[in-house]
Amino acid sequence: MTRETGIDDPGAALSQTHLVRNGDISLAVFEFGPADGIPVVLVHGWPDTHHLWDSVVPLLSGKYRVISYDTRGYGQSSAPAEVSAYELSRLATDFFAVVEAVSPTEPVHVVAHDWGSVQVWEAVCEPGANQYVASFTSISGPNLDHLATWMRRGVRSGTARGIRDTLSQCLSSAYTAFFMLPILPGRFFRVVGTEKIWKLFLRLVEGTSTEQISVAPTLRRDMISGLRFYKANIIARMFGPRERRTTVPVQLLVNTRDIAVRPAGYDDTATWVDQLVRHDLPRGHWLPYSDPAAIAEYAGAFIQAQSE
Repeated sequence: MTRETGIDDPGAALSQTHLVRNGDISLAVFEFGPADGIPVVLVHGWPDTHHLWDSVVPLLSGKYRVISYDTRGYGQSSAPAEVSAYELSRLATDFFAVVEAVSPTEPVHVVAHDWGSVQVWEAVCEPGANQYVASFTSISGPNLDHLATWMRRGVRSGTARGIRDTLSQCLSSAYTAFFMLPILPGRFFRVVGTEKIWKLFLRLVEGTSTEQISVAPTLRRDMISGLRFYKANIIARMFGPRERRTTVPVQLLVNTRDIAVRPAGYDDTATWVDQLVRHDLPRGHWLPYSDPAAIAEYAGAFIQAQSE
């Protein structure tokens, strides 16, 4: 299986493309950089594919062995029709299947964005996760259980700040209610789910130039398929948060201009993580497009710190 990567930098030459199986699910995996390099896995969110990382890969693959993959429901990977197939527990098994396939003897470092980060949070909170993951850099994707617990605490606190921060997050998350409606959001994205409209949206909302945005030819289909992530997980986690902890070192890149997740939503993360580093950046939600150099810099420093 081959495809154009959309990456022109010769230092980011595609070294290997293959499929990883997780039961009935096939996951398209793309590898870059030296075969003996420290393995770094990149995980995308909605409505992206591995192309989200097209500008990040050249900045990392000169030193690291970089692996990206299309998560289930996107790009060249399987897209089951059942909503239940997109529950976080199943997405976590996809992640572990990829890690076991690409680095069976060495834990990987992970950089993830949006729903990619949400599903990696699920994975790193599983028992024994540190055998598979050496570090986790999370961008614009919280642990849903942690976020729900934080929101409940804010309301119960009765303080102006707690209530204000919770309401601010509810407003930022209001779009998810639309995404979970039957029929209508699918029809909406069939009309507006074009590369031209999506790039225009990101330019208007985040000021990102169209040249910085790289999407797959499956964008419209991915937008619609990815709605199942919301339907399968949001209500269950918001109304039934679990206690989820991890011993995996975590780095948060918190975008202070994020339209989807407010910075305060991460304030309790240290409660659940043994080792946490946080950096607040004056950027919008799609940091891999707007500032790939920041991701490479912070992720590289965190990886090196954990490798010493």
